[in-house]
Amino acid sequence: MVVLRRYFLITVGLLFAMLASSCAGSSQSAPPSSGSSSTPKDHFNASGNILIADQFNNRVVELAPDGHVVWTFGSGNPKLCNPGPGSIIGLNDAERLSGGLTLLSGTGVPAGSASYPKGCNDNRVIVVNQQGQIVWQYGQAGVTGSGPNELNVPVFAIQLPSRNIMIVDQSNNRVIEVDRNTKQIVWSYGPKSGPGALNNPNSAELLPNGHILIGDENNNRIIEITRDGTIVWEYNQGLSGAAFASRLPNGDTLITDSSHSRVLEVTPNKKMVFEYFTNSDPGTNSAPLPTNAVQLANGAIIISDQFNNRVLIVDPRVEFEYGMLNVTGNGPNQLNGPYTAYVIGDYTGQTPPPATF
Repeated sequence: MVVLRRYFLITVGLLFAMLASSCAGSSQSAPPSSGSSSTPKDHFNASGNILIADQFNNRVVELAPDGHVVWTFGSGNPKLCNPGPGSIIGLNDAERLSGGLTLLSGTGVPAGSASYPKGCNDNRVIVVNQQGQIVWQYGQAGVTGSGPNELNVPVFAIQLPSRNIMIVDQSNNRVIEVDRNTKQIVWSYGPKSGPGALNNPNSAELLPNGHILIGDENNNRIIEITRDGTIVWEYNQGLSGAAFASRLPNGDTLITDSSHSRVLEVTPNKKMVFEYFTNSDPGTNSAPLPTNAVQLANGAIIISDQFNNRVLIVDPRVEFEYGMLNVTGNGPNQLNGPYTAYVIGDYTGQTPPPATF
């Protein structure tokens, strides 16, 4: 039987207080950061703040407890094509690392969009500090390829305990691990044919058992593979656009089923125990394509509801929303296709970065 949840609206300040409290009890360890428990919650990198990849505004924003922006990187201009220092184009993913560093995946924007009729490539994974300086980069601005130091629509990246960077190189249909120091590819997955072949992969998480959990988006499945590429678990029951997956502390898997506008939780034996639809509110986009959902330590789920242009947090007790429903913008309380969102200091179900970059 699928779990039914009732949702309530509470104040932003109370929500963040709850989230900050839950982060301290997270089942995943978090790296030391400048946002310690004694840091006021309106400061950069404070535990409980929310980090959002605001894709088509070409920026990452960090929200404080009252919802105002305390930090941003990128132009915030949805029409400026300038991949390079100080900018990111088509930001698909933003992950907070140790020491207040931020890992960003810039895909660029394909031709044919309203903002970029001719397209605007980025194809970089970068790490920036609080001052917006790039301290690490893989891929070349505006260059598309599959050779050394080349990417083709990198949609997702995490830092592994080894300090290497794992990148989902979507249009090359591969997941790669890049040595943090040499920038050489030391592991790759993405056979060109057979049952293991990827089709537009969208996410990858390193599991505690050393396996990799991949959102194989256009194959409409989630797969768990070993390092030698053996598929040991697969979920493909009724998915359409398997955008993201994470393994929860209880062993279940949380999946973002994008084209069906829902988030679902399934057990190891593939029984669905929870689902939530993001297109059920009055005034919603009929196909909002949620792209990312992460469970928090307190059991709430933070969702990037992309074409509803909002980030929301839901659980049996709380509903929080940032961004005006189905309204595109770059002003206060406005987003433009947010792709991922995370609560800083809470790595429940995710791959926590090492203590030092």
